[in-house]
Amino acid sequence: WPPDPTSAAVCTVGGNLAYNSAGPRAVKYGTPRENTLALEAVTGTGEVIRTGTRTTKGVVGYDLTRLLIGSEGTLAVITEATLKLTPLPEAKRTLQAVYADMAGAARAVSRIMAQPVTPCALEFIDGQAIDMVRPFARIPLPEGAGALLMIEVDGLAGCLDEASERVMEAARGPGLLSLLAARTGEEVQGLWEVRKALSPALRRLAPKKINEDVVVPVSRMPALIEGLQALSQRHGIRIVNFGHAGNGNIHVNLLVNPDDPEEMERARRCLEEVFALVLKLGGTLSGEHGVGLEKRDFVAMELDPASLALMQGLKAVFDPRGILNPGKTP
Repeated sequence: WPPDPTSAAVCTVGGNLAYNSAGPRAVKYGTPRENTLALEAVTGTGEVIRTGTRTTKGVVGYDLTRLLIGSEGTLAVITEATLKLTPLPEAKRTLQAVYADMAGAARAVSRIMAQPVTPCALEFIDGQAIDMVRPFARIPLPEGAGALLMIEVDGLAGCLDEASERVMEAARGPGLLSLLAARTGEEVQGLWEVRKALSPALRRLAPKKINEDVVVPVSRMPALIEGLQALSQRHGIRIVNFGHAGNGNIHVNLLVNPDDPEEMERARRCLEEVFALVLKLGGTLSGEHGVGLEKRDFVAMELDPASLALMQGLKAVFDPRGILNPGKTP
């Protein structure tokens, strides 16, 4: 099953379906919505419903499968899922591209996604994050690096050299500082160490991180990063960004001390402006982490009143007594 969130070691299929969480491979293989054929679920009235089909085509009735996936358990409890499985690739190639700035990296992402070979992962970290993990990188990172892309290409073993070269050619362009291709398992591990060192490094910098997973069109990623840097300076809150560049899904991390009320208030104001910036750039407030309680009060910034009323009406039909994940509906 292609969805592969970062929490794969501890998460469940049910959790993935509830949040439509996908992870790095979504850039090529899609989210749980694209990889689920049918569901069985129990509504708030106790009724058992079955949605979808066991075929890859089917247009009878409304698409309740996609409605339930990502609804965070507010409409029904999923009890069974028919998943669409994908054959494992024969081989995989790992690449690392480092750029002088985010604009150069974003242009490279656009070029990579415009050519025929779709990578199975296209991850990004910004200059702040690079500086944090530089001491832990086994493979030296160039000075002056403003953005880094981790790229993986998978497929038939006999075709992988040509596929990798196509992607590397697209990655080359203005602002490129280095481009590496791992040839051994040890080299692959060395390239990924940069990304994996991020979470421990963040914990050393601050006792708490406010982690948001906003999404903007890929072409607007440079404007988002530039805007986030300005917000960081204006509010005095350190912000570190990384995420899934292939679909513009950026994890924005505000590093704070939860025991400092004044700093937490500055972080709250900063977060509101982060969301406003994302929407101004044509984005959305959450790509896969969901809404829950943390973003519930911000949903009205993105959705119009008529849409919200329709969603509240759907909630009332599925769960008239409000017993399913209460208090989470906008």
